Amino acid sequence: MTERLPFAEMADGVRLAVRLTPKASAERIVGLVDEPNGGVVLKVAVTAAPEGGKANAALIKLLARTFRLPPRDFSVVRGLSDRRKTVTVTGAPAAIATRITHGLRPWSRA
Repeated sequence: MTERLPFAEMADGVRLAVRLTPKASAERIVGLVDEPNGGVVLKVAVTAAPEGGKANAALIKLLARTFRLPPRDFSVVRGLSDRRKTVTVTGAPAAIATRITHGLRPWSRA
């Protein structure tokens, strides 16, 4: 059985499910977390406060660094003021999916 991942390919990129914790003590990828609906999300913590888009900007910066992609390719498309977010990454879907999969290896569940 293959592992469930927190993203899905789209025609112009990838859609990534995130649960964000703002005002954390450190910026980090916490790991993959199962959702009650059967899905999986990437749990992320940032030190920025959830005001004026600061936490969303910190999220994008951390994801871009983790997946080694330019920040301009990321955008929060759902959940701007919610902990649960949908982030899109634009570009070639297969290439982005490969980068994200490799970037998630430290947090994957065997």
